Amino acid sequence: MAWYPRATKLELQPESDAQPAIRPTQFIVHSVVAPWDEHRIYAYWRDSTSLESHFGLDYDGSLGQYIGTETRADANAGANRRADGTGAVSIETASNTKASDEWTAAQVEELIRLGVWLHQRHGIPLRICRTHSDPGFGYHSMFREWSTSGTACPGAARIKQFREVVFPGIVARATAKPTPPKPVPPKEEPVAITAEEIAELAAAKVWSHPVAKLETGEKWTAEAQIRAPHTVAARIEEKVDALTDLVNQLLAAQKDS
Repeated sequence: MAWYPRATKLELQPESDAQPAIRPTQFIVHSVVAPWDEHRIYAYWRDSTSLESHFGLDYDGSLGQYIGTETRADANAGANRRADGTGAVSIETASNTKASDEWTAAQVEELIRLGVWLHQRHGIPLRICRTHSDPGFGYHSMFREWSTSGTACPGAARIKQFREVVFPGIVARATAKPTPPKPVPPKEEPVAITAEEIAELAAAKVWSHPVAKLETGEKWTAEAQIRAPHTVAARIEEKVDALTDLVNQLLAAQKDS
């Protein structure tokens, strides 16, 4: 027997142990034609009828499971169990007493989640059933063989939702590719340096610098780099003073002439 992890287990006995095994190839959705939660549906199956579904779904998305999905449940007439051992998984869903309302957003979400799980767990193919025995997904009124007296279940509004929202949602969710994780840049390890190494570099080692050389052509030492801004500023000031003197001399010569 297979039990859906998101459902509350409300096992029906003796049906759960007494009824024959199936190989699930279809998922058929129903409306229970009553505003019942999963516990009330369970009580109805247990106390009032010899029929049952595998699952019951409330308006708020809470879900009960009554029989394992590899055991026959009796909500689908000829689809319950066929001569070859295949059968349908069934779900009853809370509705109004005319089965004329839509599924709530919570119901739709849980139908999609359950459909994906049935596809992954039992290999039910991602297609709408083409015949009453064709593996896939469907709703109760789709084929007469699924109902002993004919039915409009789950209702026109929900049939539209099934075709436009629920089934496409199952397919999209089941075939979605996982989003790859963003690459994590490698962590840069700090470079350890001792006080002795700092002193050695400051006293003797040559450091790189954008300017890199003095006018003598020698590379700057650490001490020279510390003094560099003051040295450069002083030399610029000397050149500015020289240019100022030259301009003044030129102006004076022009005036005298």
